Amino acid sequence: MPVMVNGELPKTMPAVVCHGPRDYRLEEWPTPQPGPEEVVIRVRQVGICASDLKCYLGAALFWGDKNREGYCQPPVIPGHEFIGEVVALGEGASEKYGLHVGDMAISEQIVPCWKCRYCQRGQYWMCQNGDVYGFRQRTFGAMAPYMKFPRGAINYKVPRALPPEHAVFIEPLACSIHAVQRGNIELGDVVVIAGAGPLGLGMVAAARLKNPKLLISVDLDDHRLEVARRCGADIVLNPRTVDVVDEVRKLTDGYGCDVYIEATGHPSAVEQGLHAIRKLGTFVEFSVMREPVTVDWTIIGDTKELNIHGSHLGPYCYPIAIDMLMKGLLPMDYIISHQLPLERFQEGLDLVAAGDKSVKVTLVP
Repeated sequence: MPVMVNGELPKTMPAVVCHGPRDYRLEEWPTPQPGPEEVVIRVRQVGICASDLKCYLGAALFWGDKNREGYCQPPVIPGHEFIGEVVALGEGASEKYGLHVGDMAISEQIVPCWKCRYCQRGQYWMCQNGDVYGFRQRTFGAMAPYMKFPRGAINYKVPRALPPEHAVFIEPLACSIHAVQRGNIELGDVVVIAGAGPLGLGMVAAARLKNPKLLISVDLDDHRLEVARRCGADIVLNPRTVDVVDEVRKLTDGYGCDVYIEATGHPSAVEQGLHAIRKLGTFVEFSVMREPVTVDWTIIGDTKELNIHGSHLGPYCYPIAIDMLMKGLLPMDYIISHQLPLERFQEGLDLVAAGDKSVKVTLVP
């Protein structure tokens, strides 16, 4: 790992660089330097997200198709789930963010423009011009020993009592919390969360705090379902062995669940949810889909009059996520399943792609 040289950052560092789909390379890269109101951290851990994998595999959202321009701007350093130690501060950064060299810090995954309609209305997570770390030229990510929080970023100090291997989960947990908030869960609701990957597990833990009547986790992997139980699920269902829709109806006197949150990224889970949810229920779609999904919209409209809510990023949820982790509300030793050195990034991507030998994979630069 590069070290400070005479109190200064090294000129270069090893970094994972995305050049295109399935073209990620470990290269020597210039070390970021802080400008006014900017922060440089030494990355302690960086997570590999399902969206990182989809970018790697060439999903249209990141690389474009005939209907849209791709979001990814290569060459770029990936990584938007991270935790690090402040090593350099630009002019005014300490005063603005309350950060000092040596503090543990995190930055929300989007750096807003603060000028568009959404930013002006406090809806910064939907910024028309915002850049998410790890995909854009202005916001290089954390798959490197050092990364920079640019001017306009939303930064937080993280308690040192929170281990880096737990603090790296702040970003995905914040996203999970926001998805649960979008579900408008009420006391007495039956809630189904499809997907027991890292984000689905965070949703189970967050939904548990809403005290629903019944909290159901659905996944194809029995090990992940056991972790979901540790996160607070009352019932776990594996579609390989049970008919999920039939089971949910049996548990609800034939009506269906009140809230269904989709966090698998698979089209079949969307269709499953439309059949499992009751009339006038709330369906939350969280996943980044690799390909377009086709469903019977008649179910949404004329048949059930559903409330369909999207969920994007983790606005205003980072302090809540930090608090949940500090209180030990998630079984992090079961969620963080692999910690690999940076040079084994390809192995990490392959583990996430396989999905059957890992829960959350992180890299340690």
